Amino acid sequence: MRNECLNSIFRIAKNNKKIVFIGSDLGAGVLSQFKKQIPSRFFMEGISEQHIIGMAAGIAKEGFVPYVNTIATFLTRRCFEQIAIDLCLHNLPVRLIGNGGGVVYAPLGPTHQAVEDIAIMRTLPNISIFAVSDKVEMKNLIDASINWPHPMYIRLARGGDEIISKNKKFKIGKNIIYYKPEKITIVSTGVMTQECIRVVKSLKKKNIKCGLIHVHTIKPFNKKIFLKSIVNATHIFTVEEHFSTGGLGSLVSEIISESNGFYKKKVVRLGIENKFVNKYGTQKELFSYLKIDADNIEKKILKELSTSV
Repeated sequence: MRNECLNSIFRIAKNNKKIVFIGSDLGAGVLSQFKKQIPSRFFMEGISEQHIIGMAAGIAKEGFVPYVNTIATFLTRRCFEQIAIDLCLHNLPVRLIGNGGGVVYAPLGPTHQAVEDIAIMRTLPNISIFAVSDKVEMKNLIDASINWPHPMYIRLARGGDEIISKNKKFKIGKNIIYYKPEKITIVSTGVMTQECIRVVKSLKKKNIKCGLIHVHTIKPFNKKIFLKSIVNATHIFTVEEHFSTGGLGSLVSEIISESNGFYKKKVVRLGIENKFVNKYGTQKELFSYLKIDADNIEKKILKELSTSV
C-alpha cells in the first residue's frame, strides 16, 4: 500500500506542477525517480517532523499541494500543535501520509504503534481523515486528493494486503457497502474490512446474516446516508485497528445517540483496549493478541448476540 501511495504521488506530480513531495528521514532510495526527474519539487528532510509541517504550510500558501510522508506516530503525536495551527487553522491543502497506521510497526513497540491517530486527528477542525483497505483504494484516494481543498490525514497500512476493492467505486465521504446491511451489521475501516469480510462469510455458514459497511473516509462522514443504510439494524459492530475510544466506534456511537428514533440500536465497539500494547511481534500476531483478527471478532459478535436474545 505504501509503495502504491508513493508511486501514485509521483505519477500525479508528473502531470501537475503544483504537486510537491516532502519526506522525513525515509531513506535514500525512497522515490528516487521523483528526485531524479522532478528535483525542484522533491524534499527529503532529516528527523524534523515538526519542521516539515511548517515547511509544507509555507509551500501550500504559495499555491502548491504538498504531500508529506513519515511515520504516523511522529506525525500525529509529535506534530499535533503544528498540524492544528499551521495547517488546520489556515485550512491548507496539505496531505499528511502516516506510515504504519495501527500496529503495523509491531516489532518496534508502543512508541511506533499509531493506535490513537484517528482520535487525535478527529479533534481538529477542517482536516479530513482516511483509512483505506488496499492498494487499489489507495490509488483512487490519491487521484481524488489532487483537488481536495482541505488538509488530509491518510493512514497507511503495512502493504501486501489482499485486493478487495477492485470493483468498488471510490468517492471521498461515501461509504462502501460490501454486504447489504442487515439486523446485524459490521462497520469497519482500513484493513480491518478484510478481516470483517472473513467474519461475514463465516457467519453466513452458520445461517447468520450480517451486513458490512466499509468506511474509508472517517471525516467528512455523511451522517444522513449512513443512518438511512442502517435503519433496519438492531446490532451494529464497529471494528478498527485503533483504540476503541475516539475512533470509528466513537464516531458511530455519537451519530446514533444524537439521532432521533435510533436509540434502540445497540452499538458494540470492537477495537484495541485503551492500554499501551505490551507485546512485540508481527502485525498478524498482534491482531490475534489484541483480539481484532477475524476469529476473535466473530467470537465477540456471537457472544454479544447470545446475551441479547
